[in-house]
Amino acid sequence: MSLSLPGVRDFLRRQGVPVAGPLTAELVSGGRSNLTYVVTDGTHRWVVRRPPLSGLTQSAHDVAREWRVTQALAYSPVPVPPAVALCEDVSVIGAPFAVTGFVTGQVVRTRAQLDAYPTDELESCVAELVRVLADLHAVDVEEVGLGGLGRPDGFLERQVRLWWRQWNEVKSQDLPDATRLHAHLSAALPPRSAHIGVVHGDYRIDNTLLDGADITKVLAVVDWELATIGDVQTDVALMCVYRQPQLDPILGLDAAWASDRLPDADAIAEAYARRRGVDLAHWPFYLALANFKLAVIAQGISYRARQGAAADATSVRAEQAVPELLAAGLRHLAP
Repeated sequence: MSLSLPGVRDFLRRQGVPVAGPLTAELVSGGRSNLTYVVTDGTHRWVVRRPPLSGLTQSAHDVAREWRVTQALAYSPVPVPPAVALCEDVSVIGAPFAVTGFVTGQVVRTRAQLDAYPTDELESCVAELVRVLADLHAVDVEEVGLGGLGRPDGFLERQVRLWWRQWNEVKSQDLPDATRLHAHLSAALPPRSAHIGVVHGDYRIDNTLLDGADITKVLAVVDWELATIGDVQTDVALMCVYRQPQLDPILGLDAAWASDRLPDADAIAEAYARRRGVDLAHWPFYLALANFKLAVIAQGISYRARQGAAADATSVRAEQAVPELLAAGLRHLAP
């Protein structure tokens, strides 16, 4: 299980959190990054997040970061789980971990789950997801206390460097398209964006909790480990790029967000731009960067699987998505 329940229980009690008895835990399936557990004492339920066992990449798997963002957004228009406690002392369970309250809702991961809903409800669901993302990007960073979370100046340049470095940490072979795409991204960097705000970093339908009785209501946005302060167009682009079929091998299932029953990437981008009243300037660059980022994420999942930290048996196959994602990125920028 890789979660010391006595350690978690003792920590919660030291934080003044009532714990009624011994804890039990269930590893939540579907996670491909931080490990997520539902923990209960028989009376209360919490969610505990800890980093994966191996194959960590720099700046990812940061449970302290995601907990602090969740805490900061508690009174914003963005729905988040209630922050309970953060443990950065690795001696407690062998790794840092974050605890939030359990939100009763549904996670829509698969296309089969979408079969229960008519098209108009699915379209309303996506419209609500876009609204929530737009609300996140409109949050006053200083007002919620997240001003020190990231460095907006040079954000895109650092993103290109970061994902290139992470590619070289997790790659299984040299791929010429990766080198070419990195070169094109470096050459096409836009000027500093006027659209700076809280970036989720991994936003799509299955990183939210939806109302079990009404798929058009978002109860909480989760998985904040990549959150930062930066160019919010990177969030929009990744949300759109996730709509590609390559999401299936990355998640190891028939991904709901890749369904052709949902509005396509262009419609999502247009809906976001209308909602915020902005132009998505230099859009091909952002789409190319999002494809590169997703290629690195896919490669990282396979890398961790080879290190013995697979979320499930399908993890090693995630890298099947890499060549097409790199090619898609190049199509946006290559002359």
